[in-house]
Amino acid sequence: MKFKTKLTISLFTIALAFTSCNTEDASDSTENASAAANQNVSTSKVGVCSEVPGWASQNGGTTGGGTSAETTVTNYTELKSAIENTSVKVIKVSGTITVSARLSFQNQTGKTIYGTSGAKIVSTNQTKDGSGIIYFKGCKNIIIRNLIFEGPGAYDTDGWDNATLDNCQNVWVDHCEFRDGVDGNFDIKNKSDYVTVSYTKFTYLKAPKAGGPGGSDDHRYSNLIGSSDSATGDRGTFRITFARCWWASGCKERMPRVRFGKIHIINSYFNSSASNKCIAAGFEADIKVENNLFENVKTPIDLMTGLTAVTVTSGNVFTNTTGNIAGKNTSFTPPYTIPTLAASAVKADISAGAGATFAGNTCGSF
Repeated sequence: MKFKTKLTISLFTIALAFTSCNTEDASDSTENASAAANQNVSTSKVGVCSEVPGWASQNGGTTGGGTSAETTVTNYTELKSAIENTSVKVIKVSGTITVSARLSFQNQTGKTIYGTSGAKIVSTNQTKDGSGIIYFKGCKNIIIRNLIFEGPGAYDTDGWDNATLDNCQNVWVDHCEFRDGVDGNFDIKNKSDYVTVSYTKFTYLKAPKAGGPGGSDDHRYSNLIGSSDSATGDRGTFRITFARCWWASGCKERMPRVRFGKIHIINSYFNSSASNKCIAAGFEADIKVENNLFENVKTPIDLMTGLTAVTVTSGNVFTNTTGNIAGKNTSFTPPYTIPTLAASAVKADISAGAGATFAGNTCGSF
């Protein structure tokens, strides 16, 4: 497939190493990274579905439902039925679907759920028991692509996230947007492993509701990895890549907040002026922070008690930030290779490419 992109000179060497992924003539590589940083030019490509980036490429890879026949859904009843039917391998979401009860996506293997252009799954419920959009549990080899998950806004009722992975393995979340979750936008817990989140946007567009019984008046806490320091069964899991993601307007904390695991955060963009802290390294967290852009945020790196290691590479850029930007100890080395932008090119790339920006189930590669 032809890629709809222009590569920068600074990425030309990387492009040569991935010539099988790119059919464009080298003469198109004429813009430098500093020029790209001032334009809405994305290096996100229409790619080959086998080119899964990051941790989801390991442990046998992640293919989802592949080229299986699609089932199109346009309302809650159809969506619930398609999710629960193990024979349905590819779900195509069209239009806006408001959930009347949280969806349970359990014990499924080899399945894709994706949206057409502008497709949204919405919850308007802020109660403890009724909140949340979708809960993935005990699933393997799942792809979630080109969908907007929209909650009613943050409210600390000890409620549910827009989406949660619970004991799931080999999951690729690609070109999605998670906004305005009640408890969080997208959490990962309970031995989930081999997960890649790519070109995905996290944001809060609605004002937080104060006075919740959970105790926080502003619970715009986007992404939690690991539910408790005492959940020691999570050791050896939570191998997760966040590549070319965007923690945008309204995010206050947990971008992400990590316990255990080996977390690779690469070529992502943090620019929420509402931030209190961004990446939070908690108990036994092992995090590699590589070539990201932090802009107008507070405490880009929060070193909490009991962490294992946080490596903040020299390729990160911190613009008008306050608070800690240093790491501690030496983090893990990822077992995969992944094309890497200079941080100077991240803003333009992410601004143009992150979120549900595709027309459907188009695979995105780098």
